[in-house]
Amino acid sequence: MNHKKPNLVFIMSDQQRSDTMACYGNDWIDTPRLNKLSEESYVVENAYVTQPVCAPARSSIMTGLYPHSAGPIVNKIPLNKDVKSIAQMVSNDFTCGYLGKWHLGDDTIKQRGFDEWVSVEDLYKSSYFEGELPYSDYHNWLIEKKAIPTGIGPTGNKIFTDEDRSLLSEELQMASFLSEKAEDFISNNKSNPFVLYVSTFEPHSPYAGPLDGKYNPEDIPTGPTFLKEPENVSRINEARSKYHTSFLKGADQKSDEYMNNYLASRGEDFSTRSGWLKARADYFANVTLVDRMVGRIIDSLIENNLQEDTIIIFTSEHGEMMGDHGILEKRTLYEESAKVPLLIKIPGNDTMKRVSGSFSHIDLVPTILSLLGEDIPEYLQGEDKAKELKDLNMDENVVVVEWNGDGIISDRNLGTKDINKLNINPRRSIIIDRMKLNLTKGDTGELFDLNSDPHEELNLYHDEKYKDVVTSMKNSLIKWQEINNDNFRFE
Repeated sequence: MNHKKPNLVFIMSDQQRSDTMACYGNDWIDTPRLNKLSEESYVVENAYVTQPVCAPARSSIMTGLYPHSAGPIVNKIPLNKDVKSIAQMVSNDFTCGYLGKWHLGDDTIKQRGFDEWVSVEDLYKSSYFEGELPYSDYHNWLIEKKAIPTGIGPTGNKIFTDEDRSLLSEELQMASFLSEKAEDFISNNKSNPFVLYVSTFEPHSPYAGPLDGKYNPEDIPTGPTFLKEPENVSRINEARSKYHTSFLKGADQKSDEYMNNYLASRGEDFSTRSGWLKARADYFANVTLVDRMVGRIIDSLIENNLQEDTIIIFTSEHGEMMGDHGILEKRTLYEESAKVPLLIKIPGNDTMKRVSGSFSHIDLVPTILSLLGEDIPEYLQGEDKAKELKDLNMDENVVVVEWNGDGIISDRNLGTKDINKLNINPRRSIIIDRMKLNLTKGDTGELFDLNSDPHEELNLYHDEKYKDVVTSMKNSLIKWQEINNDNFRFE
């Protein structure tokens, strides 16, 4: 079947590092379907989120605006009322579906131009919707499958917690549920062009899951910064590393609310190196759940004879430190947190094509609209990079990653008063020619040469030889701020 316009299937995982796939150098992980997809895709070597935490990152992916413009500068802030999603930008030729984690307000209510909506989270209270939010579709599906929720929601009703979900069998995981719903959408909409977003929670913490034990923790490679506290870096990075590694030095994890009740909610032991390695192994195992979901979605396209008419994009909303630089989780400008996988399969291409340079998620919406043959709104803060993609060269791109810590709603407790105080300081990272400058209000700067120092072990910010580089990059960042109405100042 030849559509006048191609379909789009956009698949997004949550908290997935780029080194979780073979095309990014991982030669041992069980991801056969992602590997196959990469062999037929443009593989963007260095793709960055706009802010390494859930809602802000998603706001850019869905709207083509930076978090400070879209509204969600931290989690639990919805999209601004007047901000349009990509579903409101495409023509009526397309049927638009959103399946999965939304995280941008009123999660269980169909919104923002989507024709079909499948929800998975019960925890997000109403922002614009009047009345009590209904249970998610995933919740109702699990109840039908005789699963039992143990959590208490905002209104006192029983909900499935993240821990509940992680204890379920593979057949009941979110990735399996969304596979089924994606198959239904594709089958029901195969006769006309469609835009389908599928967003699953895996491999986001809890790190444990139904595939625990898949890998021997001692056999999994670790890089040079694993559990190594960084030196001569920003105080926020030093403080977070010191906190996370403190449990290796005798701090009591059991009495620490953030570490034990949130990050170690499935009984993970972060007091020993072997405990960190086990959490890391379980995390990598959960990536296979994502892989199997990707496989089912692609098989559905093939079964419905749509594989030659469909653009397929795979990425993640942010990464995961998993012990590198002695830090767990995200919320940092380090590569493991801010850089993610990005595969773009375009009809007519059936070989792997590596795209050098750097790419920002801010450019996804305009690039997708271009590939779909749709008009691109002038107000978008991203740019159409379809030509650069096909030229296999993003070397001229300037990428900026934000951290907005001073929202009207504070970020979650990150373990200590010192960290929480430092975390409200806005940060910006600018990447030019694979040089990376991080500036934080009220904190010291960082400069890393990602060409020679991909693991960000040597901060060059205070090196006199790089004084002109810092000045030039800072000026570029200020220019970016002016263009994008980013009003805070570093000094």
